[in-house]
Amino acid sequence: MRLTPKNELEYRYRKLQSEMAGAGIDAVIMVQNADLFYFTGTAQAGNLYVPASGRPIYLVRRDYLRARMESALAEVLPSSSLNDLPGLVSDHGHSAPKRLGLELDVLPVNLYLKYRALYPDAELVDASPLIRRVRMVKSHYEIHIMQDAGNQADKVYKKAAETIREGICEVELAAELERFSRLEGHQGHVRMRAFNGEVGGAQVLAGPDAAAPAAGNTALGGMGLTPAFGHGASYNRIRRGEPVVVDFASCFDGYLVDQTRVFAIGSVSDRMRRGYQDMLRIEELMMEMAEVGTSWGGIYHACLDLACEMGYADNFMGTPGSQVPFIGHGLGIEIDEYPFIARGFESETLQVGMAFAFEPKLVFPGEGAVGIENSFYLSEQGLKRLTFSRQELVLL
Repeated sequence: MRLTPKNELEYRYRKLQSEMAGAGIDAVIMVQNADLFYFTGTAQAGNLYVPASGRPIYLVRRDYLRARMESALAEVLPSSSLNDLPGLVSDHGHSAPKRLGLELDVLPVNLYLKYRALYPDAELVDASPLIRRVRMVKSHYEIHIMQDAGNQADKVYKKAAETIREGICEVELAAELERFSRLEGHQGHVRMRAFNGEVGGAQVLAGPDAAAPAAGNTALGGMGLTPAFGHGASYNRIRRGEPVVVDFASCFDGYLVDQTRVFAIGSVSDRMRRGYQDMLRIEELMMEMAEVGTSWGGIYHACLDLACEMGYADNFMGTPGSQVPFIGHGLGIEIDEYPFIARGFESETLQVGMAFAFEPKLVFPGEGAVGIENSFYLSEQGLKRLTFSRQELVLL
């Protein structure tokens, strides 16, 4: 079990305090699991109170002893009721905040109302953009963990090549890859910040079913097993000559990387083969452009323009009516962190330490889908890979 070092946690909350000073926020309270893990080193239920200066106070409802064991923060205290929060904070020398930051992108309304009652004189503001900006720039410590996740991803890729056979159904293959990854250290869950952002670890889609659209914000949907969870692998059986997309979010010690590879038994059509090679060309364009100071949206538009020039205006990142306005997304503890290689982010630029997945994909109704996805990080020496499995179309 890897425990987040004290100096790493101090570095993180001090970065947040710097952001708070710029925004005029006196304190931030966090309750969401991903944010708690990032700033405390554990995800036990409670409230993390970060003042504008001084040490954070982690008030733990359940389980205090485990939180005390796993977190290197100095101030980890038991708290049986949220009503205790103002008094405990005051006991540690902090005055009531005038501007209080909350995770308004994920916080339930009932909790928001509770904080408003606890601090009736405070202005409640959204601290989510500050939190997400701190989290989007990875430390060397985080990158090393993500490299471990990249090693896991390569093992899953090799397992897929060994397991795919004619007649196996999508869900059977997905289950085998999930089982294998669990034994390799995957936590079994993929965190996503977006509301209703439900996602499984293994997205296995074969033949025409890969082109089925779904409600999720993704280029590939799939039929799933039930309308209750209407995307991902189904009982569809893999047939010879059809592309098999294996989109797998590997995870190690809480950190994610994303990788997609395409397999086929025998061969695929010329259109699919050509489309796959063209997606590799788009990935190359992104890699050429991804430098410090490059616009997130600028990369998106350049790659979209190239896809349209190639003749894929109706197939790139989905089909008409279901196309998504992004080609890449940040990675870390959640699978939808900053940066977004997407429309609408033209004024945002790449920085050293950012980690993201890039996933150009094509969807052909009635035939299937092809594409590539890799995870990268931007170092002081330039763009580096986090996933590294062989990129060619795998013919079995």
